Amino acid sequence: MSFEQIWRPLTATFYFPVGPATGFLYMVNLYFLYQYSTRLETGVFDGRPADYLFMLLFNWICIVISAVVMDKQLLMIPLIMSVLYVWSQLNKDTVVSFWFGTRFKAHYLPWVILGFNYIISGSVVDELIGNLVGHLFYFLMFKYPADLGGRSFLSTPQFLYRWLPSRRGGISGFGIPPESARRPADNPPAGGGRHNWGQGVRLGDQ
Repeated sequence: MSFEQIWRPLTATFYFPVGPATGFLYMVNLYFLYQYSTRLETGVFDGRPADYLFMLLFNWICIVISAVVMDKQLLMIPLIMSVLYVWSQLNKDTVVSFWFGTRFKAHYLPWVILGFNYIISGSVVDELIGNLVGHLFYFLMFKYPADLGGRSFLSTPQFLYRWLPSRRGGISGFGIPPESARRPADNPPAGGGRHNWGQGVRLGDQ
């Protein structure tokens, strides 16, 4: 493998072929990346940058492996969808708003976006890979050890904590883990939010 090939997974993650037929899809996915990555970073991962980076690295590695097996060239959309999927599962009872005033619970959001992107681009393979990778992380990190009583298969490496030490306090945000997985420092204050596209409000807040 040449030096260029070693760096190909990185360039494939950040490159997206923007053109007249893909420009809108690119902007929409950048919006999703900003919104839901920020909500995870300031929510369940608030004050824990090493854990957040580990989630991104785990998802990215799984997506790279999938791309090699399936001969996929672009990794940006799968990574964005994996982040969005994790947020939606940690906030599954949150009601979100989407196009044309449609409202539904957050755990449907990745599949609604999959259908939305299919209408725009005519393909769902990238979105499906992202959803499956996000589900793998959510199941191994939260669902299986916390809700099903199984062993923890994932843990953040100590060198990441040395590089990015955890802090207490910080900004409480949107992500809310399952009760069994929630740490005391993770509990956000009660309150609602603006009705932006894809931004949720808890049932009963209105």
